[in-house]
Amino acid sequence: MKIEGKIAIVTGGASGLGEATVRRYLASGAKVAIFDINDERGQALVNELGTNLVYANVDVTSETSVAEGIQATVDAFGAVHICNNYAGISIPTKVYSRGAPMNLEMFTRHVNINLIGTFNVIRLVVTQMIKQDAVDNEGSRGVIINTSSIAAYEGQVGQSAYSASKGGVIGLTLPLARDLAQYGIRVNTIVPGLMHTPLFDTLPKEIFDGLSASPLYPKRLGKPDEIAHLSQYIVEADYLNAECVRLDAGIRMQPK
Repeated sequence: MKIEGKIAIVTGGASGLGEATVRRYLASGAKVAIFDINDERGQALVNELGTNLVYANVDVTSETSVAEGIQATVDAFGAVHICNNYAGISIPTKVYSRGAPMNLEMFTRHVNINLIGTFNVIRLVVTQMIKQDAVDNEGSRGVIINTSSIAAYEGQVGQSAYSASKGGVIGLTLPLARDLAQYGIRVNTIVPGLMHTPLFDTLPKEIFDGLSASPLYPKRLGKPDEIAHLSQYIVEADYLNAECVRLDAGIRMQPK
């Protein structure tokens, strides 16, 4: 699918990997709707990047909120062709620590936002995509790109909730692609490694340097635009479907 002239929704698009993808899509000629809960940052991006970008305050776990965001996107741009799901949380918590088990609410929160929130957006976005005419002679109507994590495969100490939720996203990929193939909608998942988001800038230098040296090659953290570039490739590569693509410089995470 050509990105130019298409309409994309990017959840978690006000910062980090989502923001990088928003910027790349706009530069490639798309129109974009940011779904996020950071009103200040979302509106600042709209003010900076112009009329081909809109922002909607969307809670991905809420059916009403997501449905309203999709309708706002259609009202603004007329359709939805691409959906990137970046919205998520990661709060390290051991299953048993300081004489007590993990608070069940912590586990549930990760699943609700990272897994159920992703599925909630997908089910409502594809309802809109299916209504639309195909954009090419192969019957393509849309591309769904989800975001997992290498923690889904190699979760570290304290990542049981996060890893389980991101493993669920990987598990969704193939059955969703099978469900949606008849409508001309592809589903793929990006599996990022250690990406240089603002969170890393808060770490002590010795920890930052240690993490940067962890990948096989190149010895550095990934750049958000490298995830955005992969996302662009997934949109444009029509034969890529039902895949989970690691972008991690060959790293394999150790227990801690």
